[in-house]
Amino acid sequence: MHELASPFPTPLGSYPAIAGQTLWQLLATRIEADPFNAVATAIFVLAVSHTFVAARFTAASHHVQARHDAAAAAAGRPLRPGVAAELLHFLGEIEVVFAIWALPLIGAIAASRDWHTAVAYLNNTVSYAEPLFVLVIMALASTRPVLHLAEGILQRLAQLGRGTPMAWWITILIVAPLLGSLITEAAAMTIAALLLAQKFFDRQPSLKLRYATLGLLFVNVSIGGTLTHFAAPPVLMVAGPWGWDTPFMINHFGWRAATAIVVSTLGYALLFRREFARLATRLSPPDIERPAEDAVVGYSLLPVPWWVTVAHLAFMAWSVATLHYPALVIGGFMFFLGFAKATSAYQSAVDIKTPLLVGLFLAGLVVHGGLQAWWIAPVLASLSEEPMFWSATVLTAFNDNALITYLSTLVPNLSDGLKAAVVEGAVTGGGLTVIANAPNPAGQALLGRYFDGAISPRGLLLAAAIPTLIAAAMFRWL
Repeated sequence: MHELASPFPTPLGSYPAIAGQTLWQLLATRIEADPFNAVATAIFVLAVSHTFVAARFTAASHHVQARHDAAAAAAGRPLRPGVAAELLHFLGEIEVVFAIWALPLIGAIAASRDWHTAVAYLNNTVSYAEPLFVLVIMALASTRPVLHLAEGILQRLAQLGRGTPMAWWITILIVAPLLGSLITEAAAMTIAALLLAQKFFDRQPSLKLRYATLGLLFVNVSIGGTLTHFAAPPVLMVAGPWGWDTPFMINHFGWRAATAIVVSTLGYALLFRREFARLATRLSPPDIERPAEDAVVGYSLLPVPWWVTVAHLAFMAWSVATLHYPALVIGGFMFFLGFAKATSAYQSAVDIKTPLLVGLFLAGLVVHGGLQAWWIAPVLASLSEEPMFWSATVLTAFNDNALITYLSTLVPNLSDGLKAAVVEGAVTGGGLTVIANAPNPAGQALLGRYFDGAISPRGLLLAAAIPTLIAAAMFRWL
């Protein structure tokens, strides 16, 4: 008879429990019990480090391509993309980083255990429900009928400030993140990023204001989904196990998050008020090039009938209602693509490339994140309320915040205060890095072209620091 294979990854309850151990001793014991823990975390650290140097790969690809073009021109050869330049450009795409590093991870699993264990982990253990949901909801939210509806709502509010760049900026950065509590954070991020691109970024603001906007957007979307129990991934992970509903979320989290969003946005608007005044005198490319009847998508189509918009909203509602059932989400999306084809007179082309890249990013992240419970769970379990909040905030910057809150549900006997602290910390830190919150890669993919080739992780971190601290103050001291 064949010996039964041990479960992979090692269940948390299977590790030896030794009384009196310090946290470091406990982690060392877990590495000793399963040395692969250290390997998986080392690969994950390398992947995270790669995201911080991705811009250098992109810059290097441009230099290599320039040399390749110069050599080809001197020799009279036609200009073609260089293999080395394309490879460097590929390594500079943040969306593919975790998928790239998933390859050595899979190889390490196969070498440490066997190939069947690696396949079983990828196919049976890892849940791709969130990446698939974000892919679908991002594609739906970026369609012409949904964008026109969102723009119409936001335009009415922006007109209260005479439709200036500052009025649009404030409206988008306050209202869209709060709408995320109803239409999901991924949809809110997509709509906000697309409208910011048209109404603000196309006016060529300073690099400092661009980063301030991006950091504020990421933080506001991360905390803006806390008014309900179903829209924000980190909340969704705990709402069922802990019995949280929408009234509970509004009472304990929502009003504080809304206050933080308003304070941070108005504070940044006041800080950059002089630049906003200059931007108001500058025509943006959309004002010059795009016809007024279809300013969002860039070319004229038939006006969108109300029933087409309602159908799009129904497809989004279906995706939200079935997000835990990938087959139903994908099935609904297939029906939507057929509907979009049948109503093509009212539709712009459905953007699939960007959502696919974002889905790949998140899929790679959950593959790595599923092997980090061995150290994240005991770290969270060792903390009191205030350290729990700040630890969750910091850990979120290096991991998806939904993973942090999910792992907290595995810690037995958490008090109500600790439960609130870990969720508050997870959503507060959701804007510090691209990988901190599931919708962030969508914002990066849609706005990255405005940041000289690539978004600097350091620039994003600094820009998000102030609204992060404001959110922390509202959650912990208000």
